[in-house]
Amino acid sequence: MARPVVGIIGNSYIMNDQYPTHAGGTMNSDAVANVSGCLPLLIPADPRYVSVDELLDVCDGFLLTGGRPNVHPEEYGESATDAHGDFDRARDAITLPLVRACVDRGQPFMGICRGFQEVNVAMGGTLYPEIRDLPGRMNHRMPPDGTLEEKFALRHVVRLADEGVFHQVFKASEVMTNTLHGQGLKTVGQRVVVDGHAPDGTPEAIYIKDAPGFTLSVQWHPEWDAINDPVSRPLFEAFGAAVRGWAAGSDTQLIQQSA
Repeated sequence: MARPVVGIIGNSYIMNDQYPTHAGGTMNSDAVANVSGCLPLLIPADPRYVSVDELLDVCDGFLLTGGRPNVHPEEYGESATDAHGDFDRARDAITLPLVRACVDRGQPFMGICRGFQEVNVAMGGTLYPEIRDLPGRMNHRMPPDGTLEEKFALRHVVRLADEGVFHQVFKASEVMTNTLHGQGLKTVGQRVVVDGHAPDGTPEAIYIKDAPGFTLSVQWHPEWDAINDPVSRPLFEAFGAAVRGWAAGSDTQLIQQSA
């Protein structure tokens, strides 16, 4: 039986300082294939090559990945500053309407890091350009040095709402996560429910209230060692179950998202 297809949103890079590419981290494909049980399909997130309607027809679900470029602040009514970093307007043009379409259709998606921020912006929310500059906030950025294992190491607790959606997935009120982001949620978008926070109050886990499909998104990077990590594995398993349900034409919600 054919596996359902998860479209993995790719990022634009210049390889060897001159060759334009679309790329995606292999850990995303590994998590989708080996934990979610779906077929990973890398998407060139650029409206010159794909349309949202085509993606909705070809894919059963979507993984909105992390990426170094940030959502352009014009997408939430603000002007760009040096603190906002680099941008990828082509990706913005695909992912933001894709999120809204998936919410309306009930088509499953999961957001990670930049993807988490895209979900908030798509629903009308805004972002802080640099979390570590805010009073009382910790530095959530990736450590500048060390091995991948050290950079993706677990660094802080995320506290989850009692009996909330993520509590149902993890069977716990607190989980340990990595942290590799500079930006974060400022104002929360319409119907966006913040279901988990870091100790400094930074939103870390969200879903869309009353959405007919899977919309769970996280600020950390659960794709790292997803097959072994006790937090990442149930999240990708729940996502895979939702994608299989969509592919099979089921309207049964595996996770209630109306809290």
